[in-house]
Amino acid sequence: MNLIFFIKSSTVNIDNYTIKDIPGSSGRLDVISRCILAAIIKKDGFEENIEIWAFLDNYGTFIFNSELNYEKLPKNELLLTDCFVDLLLKLNSRKQLIHNPLNSIRISNLNIIDAIKKFQTQNYKIYALREEGVNFLKLGNTFLENKNIVFILGSQEDEFLNSKELKALNLPIVSIGTQSYLASSVIRLLKLQIFAL
Repeated sequence: MNLIFFIKSSTVNIDNYTIKDIPGSSGRLDVISRCILAAIIKKDGFEENIEIWAFLDNYGTFIFNSELNYEKLPKNELLLTDCFVDLLLKLNSRKQLIHNPLNSIRISNLNIIDAIKKFQTQNYKIYALREEGVNFLKLGNTFLENKNIVFILGSQEDEFLNSKELKALNLPIVSIGTQSYLASSVIRLLKLQIFAL
């Protein structure tokens, strides 16, 4: 099974970034970092066949997966955020990133709508995650039938999940229950549940 998470942010902005106040000075890039770690890291290495795409409106699309160097990748959100900021600041000069653990990251020119359409053509089953969706556990073996799955996670402001663009794609909407969870917790819960099916 190939499992992909999409997370989008229109708020990430590192113009006034300082490591002393990462959440306040990065537009909550720390939340994205926490989701990245939740998606690709397991107890003793990288998850196989799992990746997370971070769509940052102000900077581009970044793909995190097991192609990164596990030993060098920071395993805590603050250090990962600091490396991510360094990457964003030096995007136009990849030579300066030689010591950055994210230097081998894949960068895509696709926005989130184009990426959704691309994966639809590759027979991925794509689900938007919202609290009012169908409880995905009730879908049971349906998940086992889908060898390739994309989950679209909402951001704090949830503007994208409510957008006309996304609604026009008619994607199934699922939830992991009526309780609110942090996006990183949603990723962990989904991984646990899917691999338990």
